[in-house]
Amino acid sequence: NDRAIKIGQKLLDKMPEDYRKDVVVLNSAMHMSMKFGDIQNAERIFRLNKTKDIITYNAIMNGYNLNDESSKCFKILEEMSHEDIVPNEITWNILIGACSQIGMIHRCEYIIDRIPLNIQNKRQIQNSLIDMWGKCGSVEKAQIAFKSIDDRDTVTYNAMINAFGLNGMGSEAIQLYKQMPNHLRDEASHICVLNGCSHSGLVHEARNIFDEITFKTEKIITIMIDSLSRLFLFDEAQKLIDNYEKTNKPYLIMYMSLLSGARNSRNRHLSEKVYDRMKYLFPNEKQHLVSGAVLVSNIYSSFGEHQLATNFRSSQIKELRTNVTKGLSWTQINDEIVQFTAHDNSHPQASEIDSEIGRMTSELIQRGYKFDSSWITREIKDGETIQSVLCGHSEKKAIAFNFIQRPVPKFIQIAKNLRVCGDCHEFTKLIAKIRQCDIMVRDANRIHHFYPNGQCS
Repeated sequence: NDRAIKIGQKLLDKMPEDYRKDVVVLNSAMHMSMKFGDIQNAERIFRLNKTKDIITYNAIMNGYNLNDESSKCFKILEEMSHEDIVPNEITWNILIGACSQIGMIHRCEYIIDRIPLNIQNKRQIQNSLIDMWGKCGSVEKAQIAFKSIDDRDTVTYNAMINAFGLNGMGSEAIQLYKQMPNHLRDEASHICVLNGCSHSGLVHEARNIFDEITFKTEKIITIMIDSLSRLFLFDEAQKLIDNYEKTNKPYLIMYMSLLSGARNSRNRHLSEKVYDRMKYLFPNEKQHLVSGAVLVSNIYSSFGEHQLATNFRSSQIKELRTNVTKGLSWTQINDEIVQFTAHDNSHPQASEIDSEIGRMTSELIQRGYKFDSSWITREIKDGETIQSVLCGHSEKKAIAFNFIQRPVPKFIQIAKNLRVCGDCHEFTKLIAKIRQCDIMVRDANRIHHFYPNGQCS
């Protein structure tokens, strides 16, 4: 990839002046830069292009989606409107994809209201809408879109099964999977329904479906391993890995699923064994190994061995020369997407947010809540406490930011780039009950619906 980037940059540098004004060449150059993750250069090419067409606008927006900068797509849409460029079906599909990535229901509604009906009724758009509503936590609207399609294809069914699975509705995912015509099922169908089983703890149903699948790919086997590991059925999960590796190269994500289950069960011996195996098999997968090191550190912390957790985490990060991914959370307030980073106080209303976190914390502690220090794997610095470190998590900041709005919302929606930690999960369950509101949190794996009765989906 580095070699391709260098060659691409040389091509751009040596491009004759005549070609620098050609819209087709500029569109291709912008697309290439986005593929390389060079957003700044792609934006520079976009601004230099004085003869932008619909392909230009679609390319820049698609590039933003590729690079997790989906919120910028909506500014481009406004720019198109000012330039009298009419969006086509591809444009709307890209924007629906942007809504899926951002995960905010209000942003989805904004886009839906602008899509012409003749385009909304096209099957590819309808399929994308099912996926969008599912990933934004509105299963009801996903079902409405699904039921409006008469000629359902594989993508239609898969999108709806996935929507059920993401939102903790495993039984509904299984029911629809069974209704799906056999000839339409593909690898993604099996993955979506098994994922739904995994998140809902339906291991018996997952086994039955898994046994019926004729051709089991590495991804299908991985989801089954995840389903078993979530219920601490590690011997069965390990047997699947062993059988797979008799004829295939080891697959990293299988081990990550096993390690995650070991962390949740506080199985110290297994976690160390799996992590050591990962380091041996996948020495170059630095980012995954750092994530694995954090999980092992969590286990040490759960036994009260905070110094060991800190030392282990630090030594692995140093050895792997890779940083831990920072936690990001975002929410939508008054049509604006607002992003928070863990332990960052750069927001203009940071002091108000911290005060609100303090009020929430007091309300929780009065009801017997105790912060779970096992989710802290780094050294607690001078001036910090277990409470202050855990209250610095990005989703708590996003929730607090919603509570300082007037009027106070009864529905709060948060999305984040990492999995929700156990402390934030319990914190959110209790605050939803105390404040009598619905809180939806989409993390890297699934969507959590926290209800006013103190339960999570």
